[in-house]
Amino acid sequence: MKELKELLYGVSIEAVQGSTAVQVNQVNTDSRNVEYQDLFIAVEGVVFDGHQFIEKAIENGASSIICEHIPNSLSDNSKVTFIRVNDSRKTYGIIASNFFDKPSSAFKVVAITGTNGKTSVSSMLFTLFQKLGHTCGLVSTIDIRVGTEVLNTTHTTPDAMQLQKVFLQMKSKGVTYCFMEASSHGIHQSRLSGIDVDGAVFTNLTQDHLDYHKTFSQYRDAKKTLFDQLASSAFALTNLDDKNGLYMLQNSKAATHTYGLKNHADVKIHILEQQFSGTLLRIENHEIWVKLVGEFNAYNLAAVYGVAVELGADKEEVLKELSLIEPVKGRFEFITSSNGIKAVIDYAHTPDAIENVLTTIKTLKNRDNRVITLMGCGGNRDQSKRPLMGKIAATLSDDVFFTSDNPRDEDPKEIIEQIISGVRTSDRHKYDIVIDRKEAIQRAVKIAQPGDVILIAGKGHETYQEIKGEKQHFDDLEITKNEFAKLN
Repeated sequence: MKELKELLYGVSIEAVQGSTAVQVNQVNTDSRNVEYQDLFIAVEGVVFDGHQFIEKAIENGASSIICEHIPNSLSDNSKVTFIRVNDSRKTYGIIASNFFDKPSSAFKVVAITGTNGKTSVSSMLFTLFQKLGHTCGLVSTIDIRVGTEVLNTTHTTPDAMQLQKVFLQMKSKGVTYCFMEASSHGIHQSRLSGIDVDGAVFTNLTQDHLDYHKTFSQYRDAKKTLFDQLASSAFALTNLDDKNGLYMLQNSKAATHTYGLKNHADVKIHILEQQFSGTLLRIENHEIWVKLVGEFNAYNLAAVYGVAVELGADKEEVLKELSLIEPVKGRFEFITSSNGIKAVIDYAHTPDAIENVLTTIKTLKNRDNRVITLMGCGGNRDQSKRPLMGKIAATLSDDVFFTSDNPRDEDPKEIIEQIISGVRTSDRHKYDIVIDRKEAIQRAVKIAQPGDVILIAGKGHETYQEIKGEKQHFDDLEITKNEFAKLN
């Protein structure tokens, strides 16, 4: 139970109608399925506008309403306190934090943003600092972790109230560092509002989520907001080799640092040798062998090393643990059949990501062996990237199976038609359309010869396929292993 005025600490209030001296047991932003709540926050969502549910919230027992505009029909309700704010979403985050006594102030929070690499960097930082003897928290696409406990997650950046509940658990378990992904949606929707962010990392920026942000500049600027809001006591680490890397640091109050492979960065990394089993790297003046492959992973490791140094970890201990770190699930995760066919399972679902993975595979494979790619695109998502991904997959592969990913509410056939529209005329002989993803994997394994590499892209760690609102069990790695077993 909290006093309403306690919850409003730090909130920029435009007007108050009624008394703030009321008790609050429950905070809610969804009145549709709630029988009773004390405080209702009207948030304008992507599909619904919470202001439309204010009257119903009052009927359900809400005694206080936070909103951006007070409905004229309700403005004379003397039993309800109305508090008008400029930004309900931002307010919700602050209130959620105050409701749980600002749990994120009890430990250091490092947020990672960018198109690709968020999951790898946050997961590797979590593993690294756990190995260094710390109790850590993780908020990622794959899972949420509080020390050794694993919680379920459905969003890269959870709802503000859910996030603060997780932080409260972290505080109670003695977490000292939390590493979290910060998606462009989450930043734009102020889901990080109310969180004490001690450090932020920018990985890279390529086309994605234009179904939501509409333009690339809006997508970019959503990411930049994370750095704009950092305190002077925080640090900001950016990829200097990305053309938007320095842009992220403009106007940031934080201490700024850079990493990269090509430019003269604060953390400089070189690839000396690589093969499917790992990579020989030079970080600063130290050579280490790591179990990860690809230039994209070199960037990820540089970011991890840079954060560790900023957090005061011993450099030699960090390098030792990085040499032992395992690939993140569904990120260039590969297996080999008994007759020497390799399969790479990767989450690549953007043009840049699939190009990076295919370029890495072509670098690692023998010249005479083929690259067989299997990919699709998610439904209800950015359609403009589909032809770009089709073009890249066909250009950099010897054979391609265009198939279903998570079609969601869209027709898989129509998604594939958009994908193949980008394939060059000279590459059209390379592809087949196999809508059923399991059948596509079976076909890819069937045509592969020893030494060939099959890339199964787009789903990575996911163990489901979402079709017409229903999630059905589907695991690329599991199916591929089963097909490989049949080759024995």
